[in-house]
Amino acid sequence: MSQETIAKETREFQAETKQLLDLMIHSIYTNREIFLRELISNASDAIDKVRFESLTNHDLLEGNRDFEIFLIPDDTTNTLTISDNGMGMTANEVIDNIGTIAKSGTKAFLEKIKETGSVADTELIGQFGVGFYSAFMVAEKVTLLTRVPGHKGVKWESNGDGTYTIEECDKDTRGTTIILTLKKEYNSPDHPEENFTDRYILQNLVKKYSDYIRYPIKMNFVKEEKPKDPDGKIIEDAPAIKTTEVRILNSMMPLWAKNKNDITQDEYNQLYQNLFHDWENPLETIHSKVEGAVEYTTLLFIPAHAPFDLYQQEVTNGIRLYSKNVFIMENCQDLLPEYFRFVRGLVDSPDFSLNISRELLQHSQQLKLVGKNLEKSVLKTLENMLNKDRTKYEQFWKEYAQAIKTGVYADYSGRDKLKGLLLFSSSHSEGVSTLDEYISRMHENQKAIYYATGKDRAAVESLPQMELLKEKNIEVLYLFDRVDEFAIDALREYNGKKFQSISRGTLDIEEIANEDSQKNINQVAQENDTLINAIKEQLKGKVADVKISNRLKSSAVCLVSDDNGISISMEQILAEMNRTSFKAKRILELNPEHQIFDTLKKIFEQPSAADTFKDYCELLYGQALLMEGLTPEDPVNFAKIVANLMAHTEK
Repeated sequence: MSQETIAKETREFQAETKQLLDLMIHSIYTNREIFLRELISNASDAIDKVRFESLTNHDLLEGNRDFEIFLIPDDTTNTLTISDNGMGMTANEVIDNIGTIAKSGTKAFLEKIKETGSVADTELIGQFGVGFYSAFMVAEKVTLLTRVPGHKGVKWESNGDGTYTIEECDKDTRGTTIILTLKKEYNSPDHPEENFTDRYILQNLVKKYSDYIRYPIKMNFVKEEKPKDPDGKIIEDAPAIKTTEVRILNSMMPLWAKNKNDITQDEYNQLYQNLFHDWENPLETIHSKVEGAVEYTTLLFIPAHAPFDLYQQEVTNGIRLYSKNVFIMENCQDLLPEYFRFVRGLVDSPDFSLNISRELLQHSQQLKLVGKNLEKSVLKTLENMLNKDRTKYEQFWKEYAQAIKTGVYADYSGRDKLKGLLLFSSSHSEGVSTLDEYISRMHENQKAIYYATGKDRAAVESLPQMELLKEKNIEVLYLFDRVDEFAIDALREYNGKKFQSISRGTLDIEEIANEDSQKNINQVAQENDTLINAIKEQLKGKVADVKISNRLKSSAVCLVSDDNGISISMEQILAEMNRTSFKAKRILELNPEHQIFDTLKKIFEQPSAADTFKDYCELLYGQALLMEGLTPEDPVNFAKIVANLMAHTEK
């Protein structure tokens, strides 16, 4: 759409946005008042933007450096107006930001609503960045007037009915004005606590939610006072005189500039919600002031829930930078490593330049020092949480485990820092355990930390490879997440104990169990060398080796992989990523104590039963695949072999 001429037209919202509007209009929310905080936060962001960009383009200010947000309630017209002198939006930006889901996260919000089955969870609104639409919770019509410096004004209007109009308009000042035509119940004596044209209610809401917005939030108040005579005495019988005064509703003092001993957690929560558009309190707050080579104050938050787009590559979450309380940069990603990308917050330093650029950041020794200290603060906070408030840490782990585990395998420099924070399910615990807790429960002679992979606890515990370990009461860590095994492979060992998959290589548990079973296994293997080689020949190209197993008790067969190479489960994950060139070196293990092993020997010794022997080999291999959750390579032939053997048994 051209900025030169904007003819009035009616457009439809994108389908998902229509659904969102319907939710906002018809759903029952318990704290609809938060719409005001969302709109004020948007206004503050717009002022931040014009203030920052004016550092290199003074014309954007158009001679007006007095930044402000103004509230205008009017009970006669039943409207509430929120106005700012920030950057404003072009017509295309209005369409992109409001008419579609391109920037709002609406589609993901709706998917989450369907997933939770709840349409009354106000926490989700802030989490998915759809705060503008909260206006429709209280307004039957929303009118938006906006202008970018150097552009013509744009008027956007909607009744929330699935369509909106957009046209050119006259607007003398830069910025955005939002006019809410309130629903009747929000300007009614029947609900005085939700009368959003009442100045004192609005004043209290600003104090409650937006006190630390760094720009003045103003509103006119009408005062009625009796006149005074020349001596200063009130003239009682004279009619009162009405005067109007402009009041600033918020304190504007940056919270992080105060002594943290003078700040309540509620105040931290309010600032967090205002700055980062979250409707829920943070899980943890980190506030510190550092003086030394670089002087700075940092205020960091760990959100209670991971945002829906945390692991999307295009997301650019980072730390805000301020210099002497002046905002200079959004989303500085150079301060914290990728595995702490979920941390939100700000750093304020008098040593930062107002004209700092992303290019300069990459070479700034000051920023590198600050970033190193910030990482230490987050690590220390998480370690303290793990040791002193396990419930809270497990809540953190539920939300951010993937970020920490990805850091272990993808970031070599972070591996040693993060490994103590890892939690895993375990055969010896209903909950989750740290690696230190696992080691504290190890058998005296145990040299390895054993682990198993699977989709859930039931799947892992039914693996044939678990049989001997269960019998000997040896603890096994359960890895359910796709990234778990990559992290374990990257670590290789922990505190001198190597990691050993129960489905890779040799278990080496003889010393633990105080048995000499390996000698017996070697003897059985030697006695049946011809049989094993014959099975290997039948399965040539499918398995790399066939062995007598030291890990099976009741199952006839299992499939494991060689220590030198990837595991079978990792092969499956890589295949789903279209990386099919990576193959596990498969080894078929047989249980010499199982009846089927004796059957195999008898069939092998009968020259006339060569075809049956071949079918048994294929059947055992197919069975091993199925127990690993894999499909036999030729399902039709596998089914045919089963049918033939069943028919033979019947005869």
